[in-house]
Amino acid sequence: MNANDTLFSTPMPPQEVSVDVLSEKYAKGDETTVAHVRARVARALAAHETEALRLEMEQRFLWAQDHGFVPAGRINSAAGRGMKATLMNCFVQPVGDAISGRVDGVPGIYGAVAESAETMRRGGGVGYDFSAIRPAGSLVKGTQSRASGPVSYMAVFDASCRTVESAGARRGAQMGVLRIDHPDIEAFVAAKDNGAFSNFNLSVGVTDAFMRAVLDDGPFDLVHAAEPGPGAHTDSAWPRPDGTWVYRTVRARDLWDKVIRSTYDHAEPGVLFLDRINGENNLHYAETLAATNPCGEQPLPPYGCCDLGSLDLTRFVRRPFTAEASFDFDTMREVAAVGVRMLDLALDATEWPLPQQAEEGRNKRRVGMGFLGLGSALVMLGLRYDADEGRAFAADVARELRDAAYGASVELAREKGAFPLFDAERYLDGAFARRLPDALRERIATYGIRNSHLLSIAPTGTIALAFADNASNGIEPAFSWTYQRKKRMPDDSTRTYEVADHAWRLYRHLGHDVGADALPRHFVTALEMAAHDHLRMMAAVQPYVDGAISKTVNVPADYPYEDFKDLYTDAWLAGLKGLATYRPNDVTGSVLSVAPAPTAEEADEDDDDDPLRKRFESRPPGELESVTSKVEYTTQEGKKTVYLTISFMRVEGRLRGRTVAIERPFEFFMPANQRSEGQQWITSTMRLLSLAARAGGSVAKALADMRAVVWEKGPVRCGHLTRADGVQVPVYHDSEVAAIAYMLQQMLIKRGFLEAYGNQVPVERLDRLLALRGTAQALPDAPAPAPAGTAAKCPECGARALHKVDGCTRCTACHYLGGCA
Repeated sequence: MNANDTLFSTPMPPQEVSVDVLSEKYAKGDETTVAHVRARVARALAAHETEALRLEMEQRFLWAQDHGFVPAGRINSAAGRGMKATLMNCFVQPVGDAISGRVDGVPGIYGAVAESAETMRRGGGVGYDFSAIRPAGSLVKGTQSRASGPVSYMAVFDASCRTVESAGARRGAQMGVLRIDHPDIEAFVAAKDNGAFSNFNLSVGVTDAFMRAVLDDGPFDLVHAAEPGPGAHTDSAWPRPDGTWVYRTVRARDLWDKVIRSTYDHAEPGVLFLDRINGENNLHYAETLAATNPCGEQPLPPYGCCDLGSLDLTRFVRRPFTAEASFDFDTMREVAAVGVRMLDLALDATEWPLPQQAEEGRNKRRVGMGFLGLGSALVMLGLRYDADEGRAFAADVARELRDAAYGASVELAREKGAFPLFDAERYLDGAFARRLPDALRERIATYGIRNSHLLSIAPTGTIALAFADNASNGIEPAFSWTYQRKKRMPDDSTRTYEVADHAWRLYRHLGHDVGADALPRHFVTALEMAAHDHLRMMAAVQPYVDGAISKTVNVPADYPYEDFKDLYTDAWLAGLKGLATYRPNDVTGSVLSVAPAPTAEEADEDDDDDPLRKRFESRPPGELESVTSKVEYTTQEGKKTVYLTISFMRVEGRLRGRTVAIERPFEFFMPANQRSEGQQWITSTMRLLSLAARAGGSVAKALADMRAVVWEKGPVRCGHLTRADGVQVPVYHDSEVAAIAYMLQQMLIKRGFLEAYGNQVPVERLDRLLALRGTAQALPDAPAPAPAGTAAKCPECGARALHKVDGCTRCTACHYLGGCA
């Protein structure tokens, strides 16, 4: 299972979640194992070699996969299956400033919708630059009307994505980009404030001129080629000599603050630094880059495309967790070279959704070799992710990968020819190519190079789970060493997986204590390090990557805005091509449901007296401590009021050989004399919740299920969220049931029984909490509730709790994982 298995008396058994993800997403037909998938992929790609090389290359391709090369999801799921699905992960779809037809070879809006739908249907993710679309209020001369602007048309793309089922049971993914100087930029930045565009990631295309204006506190013009419409001609709108129109002049810092405040509150939009992207482009002489694929690791031109693959860095660590731990760069370089050949062949083996994409693929032969498992590998080597030595190691890996990939592409050019648009003089004059070693530059000048671009660090979501034992995602550190992942099954049951990071599992497998207090200091997770340490890691690696890096800088909920607002400016100053951040919006605690890490001994003990699961047949005699909340909510029928009461009891039990005591909800109650039709079922629900609580059922799960109930009468307003700027905003729910469940959750969150997202607090923490209550110590204020309606709806559990974490979409209710490259 791992190149280090020779060190073990017995290999680690696979994680259950890895087996199931492999079966669901990648193993096809009679395939049941990773070996079956690898054999199919090797055979399918080798079939596009010359007949004399096929058998040899099939064996080499299988060897490379067995030793750490992991092709991206599209290749693993579709190669060799005879289906009309693309092997490419990444596309950019051009969108012109017209309703239909083509403008300068670019399709109009509805033509672009049709083309992108075909791309997504074949399994590709799509990015768009919407900047060509004229601003809202601008003149439409043909109809003497006023334009509605790019944000309004994005809704059409969003709806199209929602209805297109991609090949391989994969939903479409999209990235929408708008330039910072577009007159509709404020509307774009605020587009997701109310939960719209759930099928888009959004990024602002930022220029160097804008960033200089921010630093200088200067003015900045919002411009477009379209003429302002009647009524929009004001003193602030004027034509420039180049034929474009200045719609408004704004203070650059004010506009920048709107961008940063939105991403602080909602984790979007991200930022793309367009001049840096184009200045570092190997094809600076042949194309202009204005958008990326959905996760941001590949800046691409119109109809641009790229296939991806990653090296599992944990496979090259020798003697992990010892003083003699080392990294096998020789094997890594050899595997990388074979991987480049495989990705190049994928360009020939793929089904192309559109002929324009096929032409782009033939002319430029872009590929994206990257890595996964950096965080896990660092831990195995005894290095901290957030320390100088960790960054130095990552830079060494990126540099060696660059040189190996470019060397392999030169050899492919000697064998098969350079990519058609190769121009040696102009190619080698590019900023990235100028940093290549002299010997490599000389070989490129002599023989050419097969692929215009070779490197990209993508999020690796499900391929890391299926093929790398849940090694850390892409360039990311581990988010948590262990956690629970819940998945709704086809029969509507729910399955809970205990998931662990590969490095943590291996450390335990080798006989080490994995208790939280026993882990060495180099076991550091994403939220345990400073935000700027994430940036420093990106800055260490980016000079060696000709594409881009998909990375999410995770910051805790209480991270001060004054510190946060500088992250994006610092990213530009550090030479990055873009940045995305994630901060749990006004919610303390983890985004995922993190399970406490048991020791090896603890993991083997039976917890047969869990105080959360004890059953009680009836209410005990005497008094129970209770809390009551007056709840007001508003429906289309008007304002309603109910009183909700939760009673608690002390329950003792044993956990891993230790006596524990917790406070547990025991009774849910709504006082009598509330007889309206709607409140009858509420009373009934309270009684059912009480029965579940007494029986030791999951109150957290019951309330989460209630939150997902939808009715036909429109949204219910109940509760409020206090944003970081102090402004209170209302929270909306899909039904009266969901509103009541929400308020019960808040009561239990305030009591400390549930975490901020409504997940169950572990018994150990409940035991400590009760001890604090017993000594009359002050308890912390309850965390603010998760904002309802601002997140996308989870396709598995139905909760509006879909957020971006580590470059992937994750549901904070059921821990569904999707939307990864």
